[in-house]
Amino acid sequence: MEAVLPNSALRLLLPTRSRPSLYPVSIPQTLSFSSSLSPPRFPIRISSRSHSLPGFFSHPPRNWRPFHVSASAVAVQKTGKDRSPADVLVTETKEPNSSVRLSVEVPPAVCQQCYRKVLDEFAKQAKIPGFRPGKKVPENILVNYIGGNNVQQAAIEATLKKTLPQAMASVEGRALKDSVRIVTKFSEMYDVFSLQDAFRYEVVADVAPEVKWLSENKYKKLKIVVEIDNIIEAQSASERELQRRHKALGLLRIVTDRGLQIGDLVVLDIFAKTIGQDESEGEKIPSAETKGFHLDTEESDNLLPGFLDSIIGIRQGETKSFPLQFPESWEQENLRGVRAQFTVECKELFYRDLPQLDDSLAENVLPGCNSLDQVREAILQRCKEVEQTAIEQATDNAILDQLSKIVEVDIPKSLLEEQGRQLYGAKLLQLQVEKKINESQLASLSSERAVGQFINNEKENISKIIKQMLAVGEIFKCENLQFSTEELVKEVENSISEFKGHNQEYDEERVREQVQDVLEGAKVLEWLRENAEIQYVKQ
Repeated sequence: MEAVLPNSALRLLLPTRSRPSLYPVSIPQTLSFSSSLSPPRFPIRISSRSHSLPGFFSHPPRNWRPFHVSASAVAVQKTGKDRSPADVLVTETKEPNSSVRLSVEVPPAVCQQCYRKVLDEFAKQAKIPGFRPGKKVPENILVNYIGGNNVQQAAIEATLKKTLPQAMASVEGRALKDSVRIVTKFSEMYDVFSLQDAFRYEVVADVAPEVKWLSENKYKKLKIVVEIDNIIEAQSASERELQRRHKALGLLRIVTDRGLQIGDLVVLDIFAKTIGQDESEGEKIPSAETKGFHLDTEESDNLLPGFLDSIIGIRQGETKSFPLQFPESWEQENLRGVRAQFTVECKELFYRDLPQLDDSLAENVLPGCNSLDQVREAILQRCKEVEQTAIEQATDNAILDQLSKIVEVDIPKSLLEEQGRQLYGAKLLQLQVEKKINESQLASLSSERAVGQFINNEKENISKIIKQMLAVGEIFKCENLQFSTEELVKEVENSISEFKGHNQEYDEERVREQVQDVLEGAKVLEWLRENAEIQYVKQ
């Protein structure tokens, strides 16, 4: 039985369609740096683990090994006498992609204060020969024992931890979670740090993007055109389903006295090469080649145009070669417009020996039915349900597509990356649940390189999704739409229950946030369906 994700799990893995989450920027208790400096020569805790702001330094010095002095060594505790300095100068500059650059200037007095506190903390932990614990150690002896480089590095860290909260105050409530990063290289800060001069560094943070509507009416009076594929039309779909069930009751018999004709089932080996401008054969087309391909000639809608016509009449054991051109609308972009020479070998050829379709077959065609009319009615009813669901989904897709076209958003890089990671994670999880990849393949596909390539290749699609979710969030807010607490609680419980049932890990807070996004999106789409002008067109 094919494994599938729970409905609620799938919904939570799909792109969220409301506003991005905004969090007050939190500064970690301990900042980590990369450094080529030697570690202190006395026992303090060293850690190379990353902390709560991933990628805090966007340009770590090359070939520096991780070095971090624990909070207990250099932490600056806030007390009544140790408040964030009021005289730190912060200059805010707007940058592309909804980000701001904060240029921070720290006066010498603050640097001196942090330097003194660093020395005090080191003095408490250092066990210097000739000095009893708690006895004041002369500064020059302490610095010489610990190492001036280590003292300066710790002083820089302490200065950053002391001044960064005030520097970030101007973007509090606007900054996106995990988007804050110090862009000044630590090596540069180390070179210029002085107790006599102002200390400067720069921070970049992404902020909530502004949604700009390109239409004067914004999202109101929308005109939506929904294209409906004929394949979902209930009447024709029910006839195809009846035909499929009828064929399933037949026997396959080998064709011996003729070639392929419509209605047959054939097994083919297919080979393809490109055709050069001089009509010479080019390279193989691996994606167009296959062996043991089973083709039902009555279900050939997805074939390359002209392929079926080119093999009609082929006999078992026979080989045919013919040229075809991939249409410009072909799904694989690299094959659009390509001319190819196909070579097809017929391995097996069958025809169906079908029983007469009448009331005597009703029970076999659809259990529980006594007549062919009952079968047709039951199948038609089911197809109508499928048709309605497909139309609703097509309508939602058309609305969301239109929303992405009438908004302009300067998308922050962190939001683009977060959404890309969600999409990529959903794809991996689906493959894992369907058992299409093993643990080794999963580990390889989960690498930063693989994720980065996906985000880069899907940037346009990811940007479109972000525009949609921001537009939906804006409409939810502007129209004062609401959902009940009961709906939220029930949906969260259902989602968690299904995750547990499939032994999938989850974060309850994250589940709740995404369920809220799903409910908001549903309310907005419902409102737009009622207030937009929607036209349905059959393809």
